[in-house]
Amino acid sequence: MDLAYYADLAVRLVNTEQPLRGEDALTSVDAVRDLLGPGTHAASRAVEADVARLRTVRTRLRGVFEAADEGDEVRAVDLLNALMLEFPVSPQISGHDTLDDETGRPDWHMHLADQAVNATAGYSATACMGLAFQLTTLGVDRLGVCEAAPCRNAYVDTSTNRSRRYCSDRCATRANVAAYRARKRLESERSGRSGRTHDAAQEATPATDR
Repeated sequence: MDLAYYADLAVRLVNTEQPLRGEDALTSVDAVRDLLGPGTHAASRAVEADVARLRTVRTRLRGVFEAADEGDEVRAVDLLNALMLEFPVSPQISGHDTLDDETGRPDWHMHLADQAVNATAGYSATACMGLAFQLTTLGVDRLGVCEAAPCRNAYVDTSTNRSRRYCSDRCATRANVAAYRARKRLESERSGRSGRTHDAAQEATPATDR
């Protein structure tokens, strides 16, 4: 059971919205099916009501990431616990469709069974369980929100040195370029002020007869 993969479901749901840009990709049943996975059993169960349901869960999951990003670990955990109480998982041993290469016997493994009452509940249960696994394994501070304005994408930091600050290389590059340009502007302004101060000082100095 790859719980790290399930955590990515939470990230994917949160990032269907760009709040500072006023953009929302979760606007139709087709968008829901794309999120759930085209051609999957979960996608086949999606209905119009899942748009609003998933948007509500998305808002609550974003709250988890934002609380963690702000250093409020207790609030992040409380918010995630509340979601898991509402959307419990159903663990099940699976292996009927996978055989071990050496023994030919079923490759038994744990699986989170999708027995939820609707598509949103099934997706939310697995996403929250995966996120909880990453939170308790890596630490609450590994949940973050991209620092590259106006992006507010969520991410799970799996780096070895806990150094991640952006959701993607693209945002990291954009932020670095913006910081570089800001430094150059500041240096130029300081140089300009220094030059004006020097000229003013020269003008204020009385001429000396020779």
